[in-house]
Amino acid sequence: MFGLFKSDPLKVLQKQYSAKLEEGLQAQRNGDIRGYAMITEEAEALYKEIQKLEAERKK
Repeated sequence: MFGLFKSDPLKVLQKQYSAKLEEGLQAQRNGDIRGYAMITEEAEALYKEIQKLEAERKK
């Protein structure tokens, strides 16, 4: 009953990942290649966390 209002950490990470990808796309369009590389690296770290959570849920 109390778990009803808890946010799902997987959904939160997926939302952050999507936002990072969009931010990276905008940086690339603006010609900020270094910024794009840094943002992409952050997005990859989030993706690894997502994969880890999904693997734990399948067990």
